[in-house]
Amino acid sequence: MSPVSSRLPVFPWDRLEPYKATAGAHPDGIVDLSVGTPVDPVPDLIQRALVAAADSPGYPTVWGTVALRDALTGWVERRLGARGVTHANVLPVVGSKELVAWLPTQLGLGAGDRVAYPRLAYPTYEVGARLCGAEPVAYDDPTDLDPAGLKLLWLNSPSNPTGQVLAEDELVRIVAWAREHGVLVFSDECYLELGWEAEPVSVLHPDVCGGTYEGLVAVHSLSKRSNLAGYRAAFLAGDAAVLGELLQIRKHGGMMTPAPVQAATVAALGDDAHVREQRERYAARRRSLRTALEAHGFRIDHSEASLYLWSTRDEPCWDTVAHLAELGILVAPGDFYGPAGERHVRVALTATDERIEAAVKRLV
Repeated sequence: MSPVSSRLPVFPWDRLEPYKATAGAHPDGIVDLSVGTPVDPVPDLIQRALVAAADSPGYPTVWGTVALRDALTGWVERRLGARGVTHANVLPVVGSKELVAWLPTQLGLGAGDRVAYPRLAYPTYEVGARLCGAEPVAYDDPTDLDPAGLKLLWLNSPSNPTGQVLAEDELVRIVAWAREHGVLVFSDECYLELGWEAEPVSVLHPDVCGGTYEGLVAVHSLSKRSNLAGYRAAFLAGDAAVLGELLQIRKHGGMMTPAPVQAATVAALGDDAHVREQRERYAARRRSLRTALEAHGFRIDHSEASLYLWSTRDEPCWDTVAHLAELGILVAPGDFYGPAGERHVRVALTATDERIEAAVKRLV
């Protein structure tokens, strides 16, 4: 029996280690802008909620507490503009990466099925397809795909890595096509609250979905908006039939969000002030870093949303990685996200103000 790992691509981040060593040798230390991991504190109200629920000796439920489901439905209606959202339309998950990687397996997909995702994309979409033996398919425009055998279509707006946002009319067109051909749509909207030069729209908005969630599920995470990457707090919202099936499967698999994290999620979704404060931090870092990169000869493409600047000097991405590493700055090569990214690098905004300032000084 061949190992399952043989189906998967080489883990890309291992290839960055030599450049990380170079950047780390800079006299003023490394500025690591390669991974989009939050560095700012978890807001106090969320920490307090976690601690208050620390005495949780029993097993949590996969579907979550009533309070959690109320928080999820309330946020989806308030923030996404969705209507008529019930508990059947939401499902907590143990971080969005787990969901992306194992969704095709949990949907029962396998050999002969196809899973589609953007040509420039988070690598875990492809990994999820390969884990279950399905065929991964990259697209520029999903409506150009042959729908035969296409069981799952991933959308990602705002995009990781490019920060590109799908306009409402594009979403309407794609959703109509998918429904016409019976293709299930999962929309990764984890950066939706981080729009800068565009206002991202959810597939669950009534102007997109037409008032029905049939065939549509949105994926959301608290990692970036609330600095909760370490909590593994995320959730799904949309088609009740799809989520009901996933709930049954996940019950058997014991995929339970820890009870203290459920309580912290309720607190996080009930407070918008900390989200605004974190947005302001990222906006300031984005302005400084973008100005410095452009002064250094970079062009920034897309990047109208999310936590990254999709940057190029019109050269092979690894040449750019090496150049910046000599300045003590580590970034992600664009080909981590597909061959179409071979002349770009992804520059994350997730560093402290002090480290962003250090990067700016080295670039200007």
